[in-house]
Amino acid sequence: MHYQFFATTPKALEGILANEIELLGGRNVRQKLAGVSFQGDLEIAYTTCLWSRVASRILLLLGSFEVKSQQDLYAGIQRINWFEHLNPSDSLAVSFSSKNNPAINNSHFGAQRVKDAIVDQMRTRYNERPSVDTEHPSIRINVHLQDDTAQLSLDLSGESSHRRGYRDTNIVAPIKENLAAAILLRAGWPDIAKQGGSLLDPMCGSGTLLIEGAFIAGDIAPGLQRDYFGFLGWKQHNAKLWQTIFEQAQQRRTIGLRALPVIVGFDQDRHTVTAALQHIENAGLTGKIHIEKRDIASASSAESWSKGLIACNPPYGERLGDEEQVALLYRRFGETLKQRFMGWQAAMIIGNPELGFKLGIRSQRPITLFNGSLECKLLRFNIEENAFFEPKTHSQQERIEHIQRRAHAEQSDQQADMFANRLRKNIKRLAKWIKQHHVHCYRLYDADLPEYAVAVDVYHGDQTWVNVQEYEPPKTIDPAKANQRLAAAMAVLPQVLDVPTKNIYLKIRRKQKNTDQYEKQGDSRHFHIIEENGCKFWVNFEDYLDTGLFLDHRPLRLLIQQQAKDKRFLNLFAYTGSATIHAVNGGAISSVTIDMSNTYLAWAQRNFVLNGIRGNHTLVRANCLEWLSHQAHAHQKAQFDLIFLDPPTFSNSKKMDEAFDIQTEHVALIRDTMALLSSEGILYFSTNFRRFKMNHEALSKYCIEDISKKMIPEDFARNDRIHYCWKFTH
Repeated sequence: MHYQFFATTPKALEGILANEIELLGGRNVRQKLAGVSFQGDLEIAYTTCLWSRVASRILLLLGSFEVKSQQDLYAGIQRINWFEHLNPSDSLAVSFSSKNNPAINNSHFGAQRVKDAIVDQMRTRYNERPSVDTEHPSIRINVHLQDDTAQLSLDLSGESSHRRGYRDTNIVAPIKENLAAAILLRAGWPDIAKQGGSLLDPMCGSGTLLIEGAFIAGDIAPGLQRDYFGFLGWKQHNAKLWQTIFEQAQQRRTIGLRALPVIVGFDQDRHTVTAALQHIENAGLTGKIHIEKRDIASASSAESWSKGLIACNPPYGERLGDEEQVALLYRRFGETLKQRFMGWQAAMIIGNPELGFKLGIRSQRPITLFNGSLECKLLRFNIEENAFFEPKTHSQQERIEHIQRRAHAEQSDQQADMFANRLRKNIKRLAKWIKQHHVHCYRLYDADLPEYAVAVDVYHGDQTWVNVQEYEPPKTIDPAKANQRLAAAMAVLPQVLDVPTKNIYLKIRRKQKNTDQYEKQGDSRHFHIIEENGCKFWVNFEDYLDTGLFLDHRPLRLLIQQQAKDKRFLNLFAYTGSATIHAVNGGAISSVTIDMSNTYLAWAQRNFVLNGIRGNHTLVRANCLEWLSHQAHAHQKAQFDLIFLDPPTFSNSKKMDEAFDIQTEHVALIRDTMALLSSEGILYFSTNFRRFKMNHEALSKYCIEDISKKMIPEDFARNDRIHYCWKFTH
């Protein structure tokens, strides 16, 4: 039986993917935007899922239909005979996207309607319904709604194919595995490897390029280590055929590993070297890839290595103030190539094409690739004498004078002077309040001037740190102008606040789409201790968008501390547990602190240790919604005298069965929480959703007091919508 498939891939990789699928046996291969359509049987489908190095997902098309209303979507899904694909006792998950369809423009709602249609069909016949499993469902359904047409597919991959299974999910890597593979394919690594050439990554990070290079050279299927595919629980899955294809891939791996060429990685950071070695072990390549802690300036090849390919993903220099340091790195890299790697080939992906000229070597025609949403260029070089030129350089004194001229020009701008003056004015205005209330961390500036749309938070500990968040400028603002203003602001801050530049951190706070979550920004693991009302906390300025302590909740944490004596305290969606620290400091006799994130609970545990908290104070990793629902309907309910409920505005975490929206879910959430509140207890409910509307009618059985204005601290008074807060009692 032949099927119609669609393989998705990052933009600009469609040509590589099309060639790959043709070689794997796909028929009628056609390139599309961000993907490739093709035809074939189940053998082709399984082979592509296992062997494609650049695909993101392999989708089996079930059909398409017109959608002009919500009912059209429901009816179109129900026209499929789902009994051919899963049993009532199986599980499912739905991925839904919509573009230019006015009837359904909410992905969460669309996914819900698709799920309802399938569940209703099953329940009608068997009086039993499939469950939802967002991690490893029996089948994953994909619906893409474009204009009035819905494309319905089964996701045979189950999860993105770039996840090979060897990378530690807690380690942030700068490129995904399928992009790394594409870089190597574009650079001609397969032919170089066949000829016995070596592969070197002199800035290897966590080792992604090296491992993908070993997979290519060793004829190793990239999906061989994955323990889950979307077709494994599909009712039409041919287990015998899959086992045959899988065993053939294992045999090819065994043969390929015997003839691997030299593959080596250098990195100057001890932590990333450790991560690379762990990933190599996870990939089953221990002893096949050599890793050393070595700076780029000392990179060299051994005499026994055959000349081959140097491939790397160097820093892009995106952070303001990094340009000079990164430019110096590129110049050193170019000198190293000229002195020690003559006769090799090289390939590197860069986000700033101007940095390529710092290498002093002529490249072949650049290839456009995308690292996430960032447009990059893949530069390829033949390292030979006539390819080098002398890059324009400056003496140390000239560089200093250039920086001084640039800083002077930026700071002499009238608006930059206005920004500096506003900072000084705010310092003077807040000084008395800071001293009276012993405030160590506060917001000094929050987009007071429209030209400077940043938030500036000051943290005092054994040092002073400044956390700057730039609000993403609207598309109507010229990006160059916005960056110039940001440069001016960053130049002003060290002088006005008397803080060294190295202690000032910059992040961009973007407006999030419904399906987005704030992700980890880095992996520095640099934590610092600050104090608030007798409590101590670990904060981090580099690895996350938020630092670990929400400054706008300071009054509410103090209120909890003042009311916690001899109370049983519950902290829901606890983040790093700061409210619990205050409650225990205020005399709470017991506490339960709940969050779904291992990272945040580990952070909370560190805060507990820092404050000497032990005994009857429990940290629980759980989905708060499920935990509350279970407790609220239990025969013997847990009881608490003081509860803090601070849920996210929206969450589509993979650890939750369905996406969470605070506006639609808050009534059920508060009811379940109130079921655990003692007769004389207090629940504090808070949200940062600025368009939030409390459903007083549905919650009329409780006493509700809006205390939002009382809970806005002095340093956030300029924005009384920073959060809303209510006090609930029986």
